[in-house]
Amino acid sequence: MSVPKSSPASGSAPTSASSSASSNKLRLGALVALVVGSMVGGGIFSLPQNMAVSADVGAILIGWAITAVGMLTLAFVFQTLANRKPELDGGVYAYAKAGFGDYMGFGSAWGYWISAWLGNVGYFVLLFSTAGYFFPAFGQGNTPVAIVCSSVLLWSVHFLVLRGIKEAAFINLITTIAKMVPLFLFVVLCLFAFRYETFSADFWGLHNPKLGSVANQVRSMMLVTVWVFIGIEGASIFSARAEHRADVGRATVIGFIGVLLLLVAVNVLSLGVMTQPALAGLQNPSMAGVLERVVGPWGAILISVGLVISLAGALLSWVLLCAEIIFSAARDHTMPGFLHKENAKKVPANALWLTNGMIQLFLVITLFSKGTYLSLIYLATSMILLPYFWSAAYALLLAVRGETYEPASPQRRKDMVVAAIAVIYAVWLIYAGGLKYVLLSALLYAPGVLLFAKAKREVEQPVFTHVEKGIFAAVVIGAVIAAFGLYKGFLAL
Repeated sequence: MSVPKSSPASGSAPTSASSSASSNKLRLGALVALVVGSMVGGGIFSLPQNMAVSADVGAILIGWAITAVGMLTLAFVFQTLANRKPELDGGVYAYAKAGFGDYMGFGSAWGYWISAWLGNVGYFVLLFSTAGYFFPAFGQGNTPVAIVCSSVLLWSVHFLVLRGIKEAAFINLITTIAKMVPLFLFVVLCLFAFRYETFSADFWGLHNPKLGSVANQVRSMMLVTVWVFIGIEGASIFSARAEHRADVGRATVIGFIGVLLLLVAVNVLSLGVMTQPALAGLQNPSMAGVLERVVGPWGAILISVGLVISLAGALLSWVLLCAEIIFSAARDHTMPGFLHKENAKKVPANALWLTNGMIQLFLVITLFSKGTYLSLIYLATSMILLPYFWSAAYALLLAVRGETYEPASPQRRKDMVVAAIAVIYAVWLIYAGGLKYVLLSALLYAPGVLLFAKAKREVEQPVFTHVEKGIFAAVVIGAVIAAFGLYKGFLAL
């Protein structure tokens, strides 16, 4: 990170350079807003339908309980790592590299990056699908008019971010506050409209054989719960830009708890307004349909406006995160050096251009692809599961080794238990996603080796260790199977 850090000298005033550096740092409020703004995007507005399509009340409550424990342990993992390894800037990428080598570090950065911009493609589709409620020319968000408008918005955000990270983070703070208003109003109105007889009508989904067993319902809904929490690591990605390092961990936990309460409230209260089959049949953003049932047409309009504000803020957050993760990886030569270039405003310009170029390409592809918004978010979610796993595994490794801990420290035992639960949760998520998304992820992971090899050649190092050769071979095999499956039609988005 080339942003200069202030170095106060005893008995002397800070220099203008150090003052400038300090003024460019992110405070706790901005870091919390990055976490909340990243998590609260389009997912929450489609949550009632996305959950109801695969599970009923009982399974949904079990799923949220698992998610609350699992994601809370991940939040504590990021908090612990931020405090115990303050020299590791870049979050999920840096933790994987420090614990398990260069290729795992590269894979985490690459997977996280792809997940982030794929999610942004999904956001654009949902945004203009919502606009289609008022302007039919936008259709389901993938008509030519929608793609043109998406492209204009994309490059507007791009040039806004180029003006400076702190300025973009401030705008993100404003949009985060603004989008909370319709969400809180939704919760209050649905609280008064909640009916226990509706909530408990078919608690375990026994009257709907399409849902399957309770265990199957819980498994089917898990990727949706992960999707709405992606961004929990947002503060750790920007750890190098934090004014106070301790604020990184605080922002992660504060943001997580606030968003968890909001998500559960939206989901559970919706189930008391409409039954599971009715929710499953809603068009997204399904919160609009729920509030329309409660207060009439103006409720749908309110949610649609809230979604537009929310997606605008989330797009800004994720454009920042996309560029920052590969910029951080380029800083220590895990990504090629050209991605480490910053402009005069200290913005990772080349990383930003590459990111938004990929988003633009996939926006054009949506004109011809049959992939849905839900398919895009499932794939984006599957790409981020390995980075989460490696972060949790690194925290567990530190605790097992006792690295950074005092001998016989009770905190070490506590952190070991928390990290172990986070690892188990990450493995469960990979299983819950299913083989299909593991193979599709391999197909997206494999091409990244070209950038990894280029970075290694720049520092005149061998591309792989012996262990990494075996890991890469497994990735290639998965990618070949996925490509064959897509070609033959037994695998599809």
